[in-house]
Amino acid sequence: MKRNRLIMQYKKENGETGYKMVSFDIDVIAKHTGGLAPTILYFYDNQDVTEDVRAIRFGLEPPSSYIDDYDQFQKLLYKKEQRAINNLYDTISIRPKHMSTTKQILWSFGVLLLMTIPLLVAIILK
Repeated sequence: MKRNRLIMQYKKENGETGYKMVSFDIDVIAKHTGGLAPTILYFYDNQDVTEDVRAIRFGLEPPSSYIDDYDQFQKLLYKKEQRAINNLYDTISIRPKHMSTTKQILWSFGVLLLMTIPLLVAIILK
């Protein structure tokens, strides 16, 4: 197995060699660098471990077949990725934050009305 900073080798009780994740304390950051999809970066111990996560996920054999606690790690990482993407989209959204549902609907209609004004003016002046 290729050396990976996120995987630790250990001896099981029956003497076999096993692998498990070093830590579940990975920080996930989403950035918008252009294009349609955000870029997701992974940090552990203030070091960029993005390539290590990709090597585990996209390796030749499925990680759950040889890493004992990979399923638990993947669930936690998925939640952190979703939170990072939501935070990214909240920062670039024009929608005001902390509004009630009614105010959000009114805001959406206001923006829609504002976008249709040039079309209405063009129709009237035609």
